[in-house]
Amino acid sequence: SGVKLLLHGLCSNTTVKSLDLKGNNLRTLGAEALGKLLRQNKSIRSLILEWNSLGAWEEGFSFFCQGLGANNSLQQLDLRNNQINHQGAGELAMALKQNASLQELDLRWNNIGLLGGRALLNCLHSNKTLKRLELAGNNVPSDILKAVEQAVDHNQDRQTILSETQNRTYILSKEVLSLKDEKNKQFLDLMDTIDKQREEIARSSRMSAARVSQLQEALDEQHSIMNSLKAKLQMTEAALALSEQKVHNLGELLNATKQEQTISFCLQEGADREGKLLRDLSAASEKNLLLRNQVDELEKKCKVQQDQLFQVKQDLTNTTAELKLRAVQAEERLEMEKRRFKQSLEDMESLRVKEVDHMTQQMEASGRSMQDRIQRLEAVRAALEEELSQVKAAALSERGQAEEELIKVRNQARLEEQQRLEHLEEKLRLMTESRDEAQNCCFKQKQMVAEAQAKASQLSLQADGLRRRLEELQQDLNSKDEEKVMEVNKVKVELQEQIGHLQAERAAQDGLREKIAALERQLKALSSNHREALLDKEGEISMLLEKLRVKEANISRMREEEAQRASFLQNAIMAYVQGSPLGTHSSRK
Repeated sequence: SGVKLLLHGLCSNTTVKSLDLKGNNLRTLGAEALGKLLRQNKSIRSLILEWNSLGAWEEGFSFFCQGLGANNSLQQLDLRNNQINHQGAGELAMALKQNASLQELDLRWNNIGLLGGRALLNCLHSNKTLKRLELAGNNVPSDILKAVEQAVDHNQDRQTILSETQNRTYILSKEVLSLKDEKNKQFLDLMDTIDKQREEIARSSRMSAARVSQLQEALDEQHSIMNSLKAKLQMTEAALALSEQKVHNLGELLNATKQEQTISFCLQEGADREGKLLRDLSAASEKNLLLRNQVDELEKKCKVQQDQLFQVKQDLTNTTAELKLRAVQAEERLEMEKRRFKQSLEDMESLRVKEVDHMTQQMEASGRSMQDRIQRLEAVRAALEEELSQVKAAALSERGQAEEELIKVRNQARLEEQQRLEHLEEKLRLMTESRDEAQNCCFKQKQMVAEAQAKASQLSLQADGLRRRLEELQQDLNSKDEEKVMEVNKVKVELQEQIGHLQAERAAQDGLREKIAALERQLKALSSNHREALLDKEGEISMLLEKLRVKEANISRMREEEAQRASFLQNAIMAYVQGSPLGTHSSRK
């Protein structure tokens, strides 16, 4: 009873590793308690039961064997001198077929015999863990003992192979984990380099965009400068037109004087006219000089703009060269990472082939798991290659877009410069033609003045009678000159007012452009918000429609239930009316 209580207490124990019950005469109750202990306890590794006569009690020993078959932690069992016969050996063989943890079994000095030896030999075909089985002193034939030793040696060899394969699998798993860690590190490094390259590309694109915006601003400034130069040219052309009109008016006045001087003019009047004409010619020559200076300034400004355009082209070529160098460096880095990754994969494949060649047929499951892991690694490698190809394609597309934008900007700048140069050349040609015409007019006027002087010398005798009329004509001319001066001043004031209005309109246009840009940004923001609100509303509408559909389904289901209830009530009322005495009375009537 004390041993039984001890064994019951050890059923829930988790610290005892070895139990020695040698010479305790356990009998049936003790064998049953041992069977229960072997079923429930998971910590005992060694059990010594020598000199206990367990085989003499068949029911108790069968219960003990059932517990041994259900146990998965016991490794050593000593059953020497326990009076085990061939029937007990058969029970023990059945337990060994189910047990997968026992490695050493000592059955010396029992009464197993031939039948028990055969049963134990047959159980060793299915048991692969038993490495030591002692059967001395059991009347077992020598051939069965040899067969048992061979089977045990085979199990021992199998266990050594399994331990070696487990060690190899453990080493391989460690190597695979280390390779995975290295590959993860390489992948993270690769992703970091890719992110850095993306940041560099984004930074370069932002720099190029800022450079392009600066170039665009410079071009806009040059446009404004050209517009101002065009306005100045228009002003000079207007001044030339006014001077030509003045020359034409002077010619008309000369013709009028010629027509009116039917008699003769005085030399003083001719001298005054000649002085006026000379003054007008000097003023025209001064205006021509001013125009030439303005043309020279325009040519200098054109040269400066050409130099600026050349510097802009050089900057664009430098930026394109930098982008190309960065793209080439990124491609080289990607190719190096690919080569390293392929080399590591080839090393992994060679290691896997070597280890698979050394493995036995019993490790097919581990080989399959390794193949699955390798396939995962290959899938990761394929994903990495796809990501690298995507990054490369994105870099190539960005580079192509940048080159296309640079080409477009160059073509636009070239076309604008050609148009400006053609326009300026045409203006210069028109100005030279106008200058030649003015010189021709001046030469003709000089000829006319010489003719007038000759006629004045011929008509000097008749000048006395016509002085009064000349004085009146001089007064008229003075009044006309004053009127012309007043008109010129008025025209100047009007031109200044128009210039001020134009400048105010230009400032207003700039403000309007800024307002338009701000309104466009607001419109974009409002459109994006409106789209998001529309998407939210559409989601809410879909949710409400789903709720309505559910409600309609519930309503239809409730209507069907109400109709069924109404039909049930109607049937019940009809049945009640028909079954009641009033119903029977009415039916009889």
